[in-house]
Amino acid sequence: MSTTCDAARLTIDLDALAKNWRSLAMRVAPAACGAVVKADAYGLGIAHAAPALWKAGARTFFVALLAEGLALRAVLPEATIYVLGGLLPGTAATYPAARLRPVLGSPAEVADWAALCAAHGTDCPAALHVDTGMNRLGLSTEEAVALAAAGAGFTPALLMSHLACADTPDHPLTAIQRALFAAVAAAFPGVPASLANSAGCLGGRDLHFDLARPGIALYGGVAVAGQPPLQPVVRLEVPVIQLRRGVPGDSVGYGAAERLKRASRIAILSFGYADGFLRAAGSSDDRPGAQAILAGRRCPLVGRVSMDLTAVDVTDLPEDAVARGDMAVILGDGIGVDDLAAHAGTIGYEILTSLGPRYRRLYLGG
Repeated sequence: MSTTCDAARLTIDLDALAKNWRSLAMRVAPAACGAVVKADAYGLGIAHAAPALWKAGARTFFVALLAEGLALRAVLPEATIYVLGGLLPGTAATYPAARLRPVLGSPAEVADWAALCAAHGTDCPAALHVDTGMNRLGLSTEEAVALAAAGAGFTPALLMSHLACADTPDHPLTAIQRALFAAVAAAFPGVPASLANSAGCLGGRDLHFDLARPGIALYGGVAVAGQPPLQPVVRLEVPVIQLRRGVPGDSVGYGAAERLKRASRIAILSFGYADGFLRAAGSSDDRPGAQAILAGRRCPLVGRVSMDLTAVDVTDLPEDAVARGDMAVILGDGIGVDDLAAHAGTIGYEILTSLGPRYRRLYLGG
């Protein structure tokens, strides 16, 4: 059926998001379950996603940047909010004023926070991040144990580390990280410990500790290779703006990257890489690209994805199955974010966080 729409439509199911959180919370219990809502809730809109997660029962949230923490505080006045990206010079005073908690990952950051606590005459809540094998942020395990013995100048509200390979079942680094983190946690008795990301939530209970912090699994992405995702949260539909015909040998799109091998009917969709549809999802003579669903059937992309337009081969559909103004499904009806990611040579995280601002966003439930 033809529908009228001047823009692509992104539907976000907040009830599915809440169900995914509740499913993970049950899995990690008796550990508590937080929620990672960095990058604007993985591209889905923190102002909508965070309240839905709060209503579902989440009380502890994680963002990456101070600005994200401030935006989230305006949405959730009572939430516990940790800022994962560390403590930049000159920003310390902003955290207690907004009741935000930095995640401290270096001796310099710890010293700055201790000085702030001394100036306030009280502990200001913050987390300590310990590097157990990721080699990005965090105190070394030796620095953390020494800090526990000497005193940080404040009592940490949370001790955390981050798993590097838990999305790969039985990866040996996961067991190494778990053992290192448990040893450090033993040096901080009474301080809650957090290690499990989404993949850790779906792993063994020995990874859960006191607080889990799922991210991608909440939003319907695959967290562990080989395991199906939880409920899909996003649906992306884009309009057909023109139907064209081609003959064998005709090229489609920039660079003549793909030539038609038969008499073809082509649907031109009104969206492209300016909307976050990755250019790498296009097709060429050498490799197939992603797919779209029209008239209930999967149809292959043909040629390169351009800034505002994408072409789809609808030759195998009945002649009158697609009309100008119909909506093609890019995500949904069995095409998940990781399915699309596989065609673009990337991961579901990038698909979600690339979703552009030109979509007409519809929020369901919540």
